[in-house]
Amino acid sequence: MGPLQERIEELWSRVGELSPEDVEAAETVTEAVDLLDRGVVRVAETGPDGSTVVHEWLKKAILLLFRLRELETTEAGPFEFVDKLPLKRDFARARVRVVPGASARWGSYLAPGVVLMPSYVNIGARVGEETMVDTWATVGSCAQIGARVHLSGGVGIGGVLEPPNAQPVVVEDTALIGSRCMITQGARVGRGAVIGEGTILNPSIPVVDAESGEELGRGVVPPWSVAVSAARRRVFSGGEFFLPCVLVIRRLEEGERHDKAQLNALLRAHGVSA
Repeated sequence: MGPLQERIEELWSRVGELSPEDVEAAETVTEAVDLLDRGVVRVAETGPDGSTVVHEWLKKAILLLFRLRELETTEAGPFEFVDKLPLKRDFARARVRVVPGASARWGSYLAPGVVLMPSYVNIGARVGEETMVDTWATVGSCAQIGARVHLSGGVGIGGVLEPPNAQPVVVEDTALIGSRCMITQGARVGRGAVIGEGTILNPSIPVVDAESGEELGRGVVPPWSVAVSAARRRVFSGGEFFLPCVLVIRRLEEGERHDKAQLNALLRAHGVSA
């Protein structure tokens, strides 16, 4: 545990006593969040065994930040905002393209080559190199988005701050998330996976192999697979009902590039598209 982490943990132990008047505490927390903003540290990462490792002290720093800052009014052209956090700045220096209508909060990290269409990225989130965050997509607090990912229009990537040990959403490199998908509550999309539009994925949603009928797990789409929204019939005392699941309809070769035309042809055969 480094000195900064120790100071954050000490502040957390007496969080109920803190207020915006605690200047020294605010400076400590700002130092930690600034490291997140610059990409020096991250809220979560993939461990050696493939599991998600959450750095709780950084989530605690974000929660402390909200306690130690007061609301401020800012203006951008004709728009007025009242918030406790400023927005990110210096996008050109960071080599990030930001289309009017897009915003990212200070404390999020955008790697070089990221493109933000009119969209939103919350504090603690990390977006990897050359990833596209398309129109009206949202990247929630602490979500971890890999490199060369496409978050299509209207995608909702859920955020999570509390409790500090809760796992954030992870979307690994080169994944393609179709329009209007909702990936929430610590769900995970593997490297190179394709998620058909309108799919809902969270830890309560079973992921099923279409060929074998085997349940592969819940809330996790395997790497290099094509998955779509589906439903399974379940019998209850009140009758038969269809409960949502995610169906893996194809396995891709590792490293296989996404041919949009071929993918759309495959997905349309199942009534969806990317």
